[in-house]
Amino acid sequence: MNSIDKLIDNLNKEQKEAVLSTEGPNLIVAGAGSGKTRVLTTRLIHIINQKRAFPNQILCVTFTNKAAKEMQNRVLQHVKGSSNAIPWLGTFHSISVKFLRRHAEALDYKSNFTILDTEDQKKLIRNIVKAENLDAKKFSPQLIMYHIDQWKNKGLLPKDIKIQKQSSIIKSVLKVYEIYQSKTKDLNAFDFGDLILFCVKLFEDHKDIREIYNNNFKYILVDEFQDTNYIQNKWLNLLVNDRQNICCVGDDDQSIYSWRGAEIKNFLTFDQIYKNCKVFKLEQNYRSTKNILETASGLISNNSNRVGKKLWSSANEGELVKLNCYRTGKDEAQGVSDIIEKKIKKKYSLNDVSILVRAIYQTREFEERFLQVGIGYRVLGGIKFYERAEIKDAVSYLRIINQKFDDLALERVIGVPKRGIGESTLNQIYSFGKTNKLCLEDSIIKIIEKGDFKPKVKTSLNQLIGMINKWRKDSLKMRHYDLLKIVLDESGYSSMLKDKKDLENENRLENLKELLRAMHDYDNLQSFLEHVALATSIDQEWEGAKINLMTMHAAKGLEFDVVFLPGWEEGLFPHQKSLEEKGDFALEEERRLAYVGITRAKKEAYLSFAMKRAFHGDWMDTLPSRFINEIPENSVEKNENGISEPDDFEFNQDNSLEFDEEYRSPGWDRYKKNKMLKWKK
Repeated sequence: MNSIDKLIDNLNKEQKEAVLSTEGPNLIVAGAGSGKTRVLTTRLIHIINQKRAFPNQILCVTFTNKAAKEMQNRVLQHVKGSSNAIPWLGTFHSISVKFLRRHAEALDYKSNFTILDTEDQKKLIRNIVKAENLDAKKFSPQLIMYHIDQWKNKGLLPKDIKIQKQSSIIKSVLKVYEIYQSKTKDLNAFDFGDLILFCVKLFEDHKDIREIYNNNFKYILVDEFQDTNYIQNKWLNLLVNDRQNICCVGDDDQSIYSWRGAEIKNFLTFDQIYKNCKVFKLEQNYRSTKNILETASGLISNNSNRVGKKLWSSANEGELVKLNCYRTGKDEAQGVSDIIEKKIKKKYSLNDVSILVRAIYQTREFEERFLQVGIGYRVLGGIKFYERAEIKDAVSYLRIINQKFDDLALERVIGVPKRGIGESTLNQIYSFGKTNKLCLEDSIIKIIEKGDFKPKVKTSLNQLIGMINKWRKDSLKMRHYDLLKIVLDESGYSSMLKDKKDLENENRLENLKELLRAMHDYDNLQSFLEHVALATSIDQEWEGAKINLMTMHAAKGLEFDVVFLPGWEEGLFPHQKSLEEKGDFALEEERRLAYVGITRAKKEAYLSFAMKRAFHGDWMDTLPSRFINEIPENSVEKNENGISEPDDFEFNQDNSLEFDEEYRSPGWDRYKKNKMLKWKK
């Protein structure tokens, strides 16, 4: 029996059927912990092993670079041939970059285009808002970027939007969008939204190019299909050929990213779009105990917009899911900390323990408590490595070396280290460039030739342009990481940090050393710069035994032995703002988020809520989340241990929990009236 036969033989019945059904449209509804990645990878290897297609005739789309890398490594273990014998495997964005590099000229771009990150976008939008004399407070970069992103997710460029139907504010935003797109074109740059949108435009406007890929891709596989938005789904549909060999894997019960533009209807209507679709349900969970699954399945069954499935496990019953009530958020943090200290630390590594919150600000009380008692922790979702100032500075030097039209990178380079170039000089350069239709670098060169700069400014900019040209020559004959060392030394950047001998600058120097180490993993400068632009926050290394604090959104795809889920209160979870904006649709997504949170736990899960919570400096009475009443009674232990004194409460005749007057908030009558929480004696 060869390795691929062993892989298939080790699958359960449903997994095996999903792997072997290679032809036509297939939808694999994969519950949490049901071996989704294993099935997708085995299917991919099986197609290659059966010689149904060469590796480069298969397109496999994932949502993170980390998932793509893991899948690639698994494929290479089982597929004979060189390391190049791998499918088109990557995220929507990284594969779009490949398409655009090949066919940029068809869109009137150069193939060495820059990919703008969030900070680049903000800077560009601020400049446009200022030039258009718009109120910077009213038209913040975040507001404008939100609308631009929404339009791009729907496949809309400025010319596609009907201005007559828009409010005056949106009309102004649309004007900024129009100028923004024109400017990015001048910069020979794409932002993240452009990468997929312009691929769609490429395939729609150039049928010959589209047919190249229709003919090439015999099989298309898509991971996390429930998270696709309109433009991603259109991107996929344009690449599917007449054979319709498209297989989408995902879980509608884990669709939690509508705020990013994800449309669950792509998943729910897949079998209507592709009429001969086969649907496979993977319901056997290999991660969690039966009680954890019973809790999650009971909760999610209250959603109506779902394909429908019920997770089961051959594992043991496990401990009951614990539900604790606390007086305040501070008591909740202390209670969780005590459970970890007295029970969890003895059984599990802290690396296998996670606290999942609905809103990131909830971590503060836990952080303060852990600092107080000396428990190590990490917060996922802080400043990402590639967003730190010193890293962005170094990358900007590399970007302007890579291509001269990157005005945003050059503007940042001019400012670090300080070269005596003020805002008025930059305005002079930009104004000259706008009039003469030149990029920032060419504008500087022309103004120097004309002698229109002050002597000190002329000398400073002349030296910088000279160094950039020298570094471009260096880049042709040395490795990109050696190039960065020279750039940091010759630019004066390293000296700037070394001269200020404090802890902050020492950390910055260490970060730059880490950057140089990271660059060794990439073949050339362009591939490294693409990685920086496409890097995601979840693709990072973790060191040391520490509790993981993160939002439930950030936890998707992860698993831990023990999970704590605090803050299950109305207004916080489900989140009030979401309910106000999207009503029942938001409620179902919030419930899916709860399902994701619970199913991260392998062995133990703790839910909790507080009777009062500090909000903007004031104490607010709270109600238990409606989700608590939707959890099956037989899988949960409703625990009064969150209240320090047993005599502080008693049970009513209707089996609900009543607190003594001393501990009762003014809102407690609402608890009884709503009867949202029933406790077992």
